[in-house]
Amino acid sequence: MKPVEIKKDIFWVGTVDWDSRDFHGYSLSPRGTTYNAFLVLDEKVTLFDTVKSNFNEELICSIAQACGGTPRIDYLVVNHLEPDHAGCLDCIVERFHPEKIFCSPMGEKALRSYYHNSQDWPIEIVPTGASISIGKRTVQFIETRMLHWPDNMVSYIPEDKIAFCSDAFGQNWASTERFCDEVDRAALHSAMADYYANIVLPYSAVVLKTLDALAGMNLDIDMLCPDHGLIWRGRDDVAYALNCYREFALQKPKKKAVIVYDTMWHSTEKMARAICDGLTEEGISVRLMSVKHNHHSAVMREVFDAGAVLVGSPTHNNGILPLVADVLTYMKGLRPQNKIGAAFGSFGWSGECVKILTEHLTGMGMEMVEPAVKVKNKPGHDTFQACFELGKKVGQALNAKLQA
Repeated sequence: MKPVEIKKDIFWVGTVDWDSRDFHGYSLSPRGTTYNAFLVLDEKVTLFDTVKSNFNEELICSIAQACGGTPRIDYLVVNHLEPDHAGCLDCIVERFHPEKIFCSPMGEKALRSYYHNSQDWPIEIVPTGASISIGKRTVQFIETRMLHWPDNMVSYIPEDKIAFCSDAFGQNWASTERFCDEVDRAALHSAMADYYANIVLPYSAVVLKTLDALAGMNLDIDMLCPDHGLIWRGRDDVAYALNCYREFALQKPKKKAVIVYDTMWHSTEKMARAICDGLTEEGISVRLMSVKHNHHSAVMREVFDAGAVLVGSPTHNNGILPLVADVLTYMKGLRPQNKIGAAFGSFGWSGECVKILTEHLTGMGMEMVEPAVKVKNKPGHDTFQACFELGKKVGQALNAKLQA
């Protein structure tokens, strides 16, 4: 796409990946995504981040257009070394021979491990508090370690009140629009929550500390430029993005339950439906999610703001079904907090499923509701009643938690 001037002499020179559906190999990106890079025209023409390697020529074309026909880069700022943001780094260095390359202390270590030909690159390390002049403008650097990699940092230009915020406050959203105020706000919020739930969630404690630190710096920001998705412009939208991240990081449970299950001959599926009825009896909103039909990242988006998580599986080879194990392993890595949990399942002859599911959920710190429900072969009326009662008990526990 053509470059977009987002402030005077500051251009978005990123690329839109319309076909992205598998984000980083573990999360869905149904709307596609963008890889955002930004060019500042000053005495030192400065590029902030690059793009995924297969979009290299598009990036160079955008830089050339922004520069008025002849591409030029004097300074290169690397806010994050993940390959979708630094994938063109070696090509850019080889083509433009920048005078200086700026990165965080952890970024320098990552850069050396990604680019083994970087021994002679003019790298300068900029920890929190460091600043540089690029002419009429100053760039201030703030490390945001583990938001969401050790090397992440924010680059802030006070003269333009603009912050290039790397992976924070982004969304997977491919569009011709460049700004958040140009799209539906509810859909945008959902996309940002999906990104947070599947990528940033395990670092929520860091998010809260970072937000407090940024607030303490009294930075005057009226534009937040993430490396994915749309740009936040105007103080109201910047405040909205910051407040959303605080809300996400606090992980306050909602009056919502997610039932995650897999099934062989529909016994566990029928149990899940009976549990759902018990939950709704207590006024709980429920998402019933078969892992055969819902990707683990889609499950995690629903788990993110749910107050209760119930997981069911038949026993399979003295364990649980593989897709349930996949979801639980993925969920554990993202470390959701403040959840009530419950387990259920069916079996043919051994029956370890409920014990294994309970171990997974308690290992994530969930408050378990007992007794779990387990049935041999095929559920009947008594089992369905027990499932219904389990749903009611979870619903009552969640209502009590929310009222506490």
